[in-house]
Amino acid sequence: MEGSLSIPMYSLQDIPGKGKGLVANEKIPTGTRILCEEPIIIEAEDQSNAELRKSIIEQFEALSESNRQAFLAMRNIFPECIASQLPLGIYRTNALPIEAGGIGGGIFLEACRLNHACNNNAQKHWNNNIKRHTVHALRDIGKGEEITIHYLGSDRSREERQEALRAKFKFDCTCRLCSLPLAQSQESDRRLEEIARLERLIGAGGISAIVSTPLRTLRYVDQMVTLYNEQGLGDAGLARAFFDATQIALSNGDLARGSVFAEKAVFCWQVAHGSDSKEVIEYGSLAQDPSKHSLFRQIGGLSSKWKTALHEKPQGVGLQEYEDWLWRREKVIGLRNRIAFPPFFSLPSEYEKDADSEHWCYLGEIVGSLELLRLELQLKDVDGMVTNLFFYTDDRGNEVASSLKIGHTMAVLDAKRRQFMDGQVGIRLENHKMIKVFPLSLDKLLTLNDEIQEFSTPNVNGTRNCHGCGRKVNSLQRCGKCQSFWYCGKDCQMTGWNAKGHKSICKLLKDPDLRRLFFFDWDKHEGTLEFPLPEDDSEG
Repeated sequence: MEGSLSIPMYSLQDIPGKGKGLVANEKIPTGTRILCEEPIIIEAEDQSNAELRKSIIEQFEALSESNRQAFLAMRNIFPECIASQLPLGIYRTNALPIEAGGIGGGIFLEACRLNHACNNNAQKHWNNNIKRHTVHALRDIGKGEEITIHYLGSDRSREERQEALRAKFKFDCTCRLCSLPLAQSQESDRRLEEIARLERLIGAGGISAIVSTPLRTLRYVDQMVTLYNEQGLGDAGLARAFFDATQIALSNGDLARGSVFAEKAVFCWQVAHGSDSKEVIEYGSLAQDPSKHSLFRQIGGLSSKWKTALHEKPQGVGLQEYEDWLWRREKVIGLRNRIAFPPFFSLPSEYEKDADSEHWCYLGEIVGSLELLRLELQLKDVDGMVTNLFFYTDDRGNEVASSLKIGHTMAVLDAKRRQFMDGQVGIRLENHKMIKVFPLSLDKLLTLNDEIQEFSTPNVNGTRNCHGCGRKVNSLQRCGKCQSFWYCGKDCQMTGWNAKGHKSICKLLKDPDLRRLFFFDWDKHEGTLEFPLPEDDSEG
């Protein structure tokens, strides 16, 4: 309408306990560019203190009168500065990082008025493409809400944040995250610590882990994304996590998932940095067709383990099913699966030809034994059927005889039904490395399997169940002895140890073959399979 004035998106207002700050005059939707500024004063990288002091004062004196007064109105946390060095104190208090093109940081009249919050609702960023400092809304910001950014370089625990903010900026943070009740604050800290731990694991594994154990590495990223979403962090860390997932998928030839992960990463960068940022421009085409991007040419040929075409994405499925597909959240098979762990009458016969990649495992509890020309065991399977296993090994069973005990359970890899000349039907064993005896009954082994399914394997959303209290959370600690069960902390671990029976099974689970039996991918391994089982990428 003629004569009407546009209402500014924000205004500089007094903020109780903080001095001045920027407050939204209207609702600001997620991804909105709130600020786009050039610096009025800059700091060259690697300057000495004397050079910096001289440069800041010279730039200050060259400012227009209005900019000079706006600069002088900013806070100074260095009261020891003499009057002639006041500009240096103000600069050190308020400068924002640039770290590009030889410039270390700068003063921005609007952006430097933004206060800190550990749960910031806006993201600061130097956009080197346009040589401007930008600020974007990470979430919807309500009318009357203060616009905040994060001053610290990384997400830390509450105590670490408070210490760093006091040391560098001379204030105690009272943001919503720092003001949580103790229990909620500790839960937040655990999430942040777990994010940091997962980042270290991903970084330490490098490209070799992306190729050799891609599923495990992808699970780390899946857990990290879940933690970011629980924490409510919308910063660049989430985009980096999706980009890690992009690299994992493309390194293993998975164009379908790689394009989806790339799209998610680009969306996060667009929200936080804008559509004209370096990351969005460089990787925007990656989501459209990864095979034509330079990144795929660099890493796309490392492995074809997960090879898919770009169009091979599920259609017409629900959101949860789609996310499970995307993150490869296959449910662990478990010992009760009658295809991977068939009872005797479901075993293939000796005449059936099987592919090199087809493997299975027969489980039978030892209920009797006989030794004549060779060792003969009676094994009872999950259906209660007793069958005979005959040792046709080089030493006719003497290799393992001393380790056998009634009531223990034997695992037999790739066992087949055989009819012997005397009419008996049983299992013929020619290689003693195809068997392993576990010192517990079949019923107890299956019960342990159920506990492993509930308390060791991740849920579809990346959380795990605490064995002590049963809560579903991400930031759990793994039992240091068996590496199989997870706990909120020492109290829950003591509950699991004493009240939940973990003490009796922890020693058993130190056996890597027993642990791997619960997680093994029977369809993935080609050729002869023997004990000890090879380490599997899907192991919990």
